Amino acid sequence: MVLQEANQPAQGGYLSVNLPRARIAEMMAAMPLVVARQGDAICGFLMTSTPEMNRDVPVIRAMLNAYPGAADAYVYGPVCVREDARGQGLAQAMCIELRRFLPGREGILFIRRDNPASLRAHEKMGMREVAGFIFDGKDCAVFSYAGSAGTI
Repeated sequence: MVLQEANQPAQGGYLSVNLPRARIAEMMAAMPLVVARQGDAICGFLMTSTPEMNRDVPVIRAMLNAYPGAADAYVYGPVCVREDARGQGLAQAMCIELRRFLPGREGILFIRRDNPASLRAHEKMGMREVAGFIFDGKDCAVFSYAGSAGTI
């Protein structure tokens, strides 16, 4: 699978999140996935899942505890964009594509508050903050499309 190698320099650069390759293959088989390409190079990817698939992941559990109204929401993330492809609207394009592909349920993700660029970017994408929580000593926000102009 080409995505297994997408976080290597040979694929044109490092993605912003460097995931273990074996885990990527496992997640890809179980989750809807959008891949952004530029020619033959992967510029980024966005995967999603239901909360049930992630309930053993501590940060997802903390996010859902902070926002219990999202019991059946799609959990977006990670949003991975290659460093040299940032600022091209790829994250927004991938989110729009996922929302088109997975209609009818709320989509949520968490963003650390010490990442102001990501907070602003997701606000521009029509998401809004719906809850906050502390995870691993970090202040995080839960963002959602629900109730915004971009409701899925």
